[in-house]
Amino acid sequence: MSSTQAAPARRRRGPYAKGRATQVEILQAAITLFGESGFNASSLRDIAQRAGVTHSTLLHHFPTKTELLRAVLEYRDDVDSTLLATTARDGLPFLAALVALMEHNATRRPIVELYATLSAEATAAAHPAHAYFVERYERVVERNRRALAQVAEDGGLRPGCDVERTARNLAALQDGLQIQWLLDDGVDMAAGLREFLDQVLVEPLGDGERVPADL
Repeated sequence: MSSTQAAPARRRRGPYAKGRATQVEILQAAITLFGESGFNASSLRDIAQRAGVTHSTLLHHFPTKTELLRAVLEYRDDVDSTLLATTARDGLPFLAALVALMEHNATRRPIVELYATLSAEATAAAHPAHAYFVERYERVVERNRRALAQVAEDGGLRPGCDVERTARNLAALQDGLQIQWLLDDGVDMAAGLREFLDQVLVEPLGDGERVPADL
């Protein structure tokens, strides 16, 4: 290379990557505060302080608290959807993945707190997350129903077990165990869920794939 030839420009970290990193920091701070104090009692200034950014920086990314709440819920849904998509498809593998997800949730208390707190608040029709949680429970029950229907079709569901009722009971147990665990971390959520499933399945549930550590 001649002395007059310019050296290749060093690749710089773009503003998008930096902005996305800031958004994730804000989302993680919001997850913690919404879980600890609820949506109504958490202010954007408190969240900005927890995230280590200025109030104006937070408003640049999330102009309103409602928009931030929506982003928080979408962010966490993306993580769980990625887990279930990579560890299961349907039927028994999906049910095994639910147990793995419950085990994984025991390592991320802020997420469990977030859903327990917001789902209780969101029973009020005026709450900004009300429609989200109505749709979420419908989606969870339907997802459970599809898996159980596949198991039943393959002859793996015990006689007398109603698919629709079992799907809803499974969803209730998932949330109920998490609330019990928040009150007493000695509760084994994954074991409780597995025991329920073993009671409705012809054969004991096998192990699902391990949850990736970064989820």
